[in-house]
Amino acid sequence: MNDYIELRLDVDIPVTATDNDGITMETVTDVLAGMLAEEGFESFCPDLSGLTAYIRKEDYSDEKIRTLLGEVPFNGIAITAKPQTVEGQDWNSEWEKHYFQPIVVGNECVIHSSFHTGYPACRHEIVIDPKMAFGTGHHATTSQIIEQLLILPIEGKKVIDMGTGTGILAILAAMRGAAHVTAIEIDPAAEANARDNVASNGHPEIEVLLGDARLLQGRTADIFIANINRNIITHDMGAYAVTLRQGGLMLLSGFYECDIPVVLEAAKPFGLSEATHTVKGDNWTCLVLEKN
Repeated sequence: MNDYIELRLDVDIPVTATDNDGITMETVTDVLAGMLAEEGFESFCPDLSGLTAYIRKEDYSDEKIRTLLGEVPFNGIAITAKPQTVEGQDWNSEWEKHYFQPIVVGNECVIHSSFHTGYPACRHEIVIDPKMAFGTGHHATTSQIIEQLLILPIEGKKVIDMGTGTGILAILAAMRGAAHVTAIEIDPAAEANARDNVASNGHPEIEVLLGDARLLQGRTADIFIANINRNIITHDMGAYAVTLRQGGLMLLSGFYECDIPVVLEAAKPFGLSEATHTVKGDNWTCLVLEKN
């Protein structure tokens, strides 16, 4: 089993900071999660006093964390970092005990783990055992893409899910009748988790691949999904766009509403323009692009 670093970030927000800037714990932990995701952290568990985040032990750096905390865009708050090694273990058990609870999205889709009971019946029922992969539907980025997949015409479409994580978005696309779904994940542990979740939901036809954007060469999609982060999305936009057929849609998340102009600037040279966007939580957004 893989060893991880559990990074505990305790956040102290003085009353003066709250009064002056309207800073909330949710705002701070959302920003921290976004910054940590760009450094390779995989899972995030916010609470009333801070954030717990996980990264593979070999990818962790004390120096990077010190630099990151120095760049947090809030004045007057104090953040204390406490890393500790967590030996490889049964991550499903850890999620069951501490974090993952069933959720319902749009009264159409229920997401739960194999150990849950008492969840409501919905048209689409997705079983996710997340281990250490990102994507249970709780985070605003994932839930917004789920909402789009529930309203868009998916039946008969070709779908690519880039950075699939647990595989939750690929599984929902298959459940909604996609003709073919390709799920790509760069992290070996997450890719293995996605394969397990795909199998447990009875959709072995989903093609799960280990690798990066180079795997997109020669592939086509009517709907392209990337719930990653702004920097990766803008860097790989050309590879994403080449796969998308004329009139196809690209669902992007993992960044904030204020990042939309940067993403649109990267998308414009490839004939992509905004169709719509949604906002949830502390300004997390889902940007829908159309290829003209």
